[in-house]
Amino acid sequence: MTSNKAKVDLRDVARLAGVSLGSASRAINGAGASQAVQQKVEQAAAQLGYRPNHAAQSLRSRLSRTLGCLLPDIANPLYAQVFRALEDELLGVGYLPLLANGANDEDREVRALSMFTHRGMDGVILAPGNERSARLADALKALPMPAVIFDRELPGQHDSVLIDHAAGVRGAVERLMQFGHRRIALAVWQGDTRPVRRRIQGYRAAFTGAGLAVPDLVVQAENVTASAFAEISGLLARPHSPTALIVQGTHMLTSALRAVAARGLRMPEDISIIAIGDTPFAREHDPAVSVLTIDMQVAARHLVSLVLSRINEPSLPARRERVDLRYEHRGSVVGSSRR
Repeated sequence: MTSNKAKVDLRDVARLAGVSLGSASRAINGAGASQAVQQKVEQAAAQLGYRPNHAAQSLRSRLSRTLGCLLPDIANPLYAQVFRALEDELLGVGYLPLLANGANDEDREVRALSMFTHRGMDGVILAPGNERSARLADALKALPMPAVIFDRELPGQHDSVLIDHAAGVRGAVERLMQFGHRRIALAVWQGDTRPVRRRIQGYRAAFTGAGLAVPDLVVQAENVTASAFAEISGLLARPHSPTALIVQGTHMLTSALRAVAARGLRMPEDISIIAIGDTPFAREHDPAVSVLTIDMQVAARHLVSLVLSRINEPSLPARRERVDLRYEHRGSVVGSSRR
């Protein structure tokens, strides 16, 4: 190893690795070098003790190679999965994500956008919990860098990636109907966000499309990570209780299973359950829980592609990508014997 690390530069790394300066630069910056070149450059850099000067690189390119990611509540397993998929995609192209947990709090979300600006982020990916907030809309409008919206409907022209919740939930209700279910309940949270609105829309559309009255079987918990035990227990205590239940996320799924057990019922014999969002808990439960799931890698790929192309070409027209909410059948759904 060299004893004068301060004088080692990228040319020395390229020379030792036996590659061009451009190839060495791409490998160091994670910008698409082949695996063989990447390995050679990393070995040469380690041997020489080379450390890239990212501050100098940023000054030359005017890019920080960092992106801000504002998510509503990382206690929600769905958004933990979103960030992991985004991080994988961004690291693969030489970008570092900075996560801000908005916690569904308007002040925190507005401050996070301000922090992204002060820290010189190249772009922002956000899924705010307060999409109706005028303050948030103003903060978004004031951003000096591109922003891509994930699964929210915000004022203005923005690139966005949207999950097709309405079609997904409608399809799940229709599938339950094919199994003979008519008293199908839906448990979501109270937030005025696009996912909640679209899920309820899809639920109602399934009954309307089948020529049936929409049942009064929608309950909403206080927040996305709150217990829905009381609300679901109330449904199960009705004289004509639901024979099937669609629940949002891991926390409400746990509440539903507790409520079912407390009533002395069994899944799926007495009630079928579908969870929105796949988790190890849903997969490993006995019986495994049927789910409506999102391909997070596909969603992350769209988000990263949109924001990076917007950074490179700010004048592009606003674009919109859609990702399916897919049904995966498991042991928690069977035909209904209760009419």
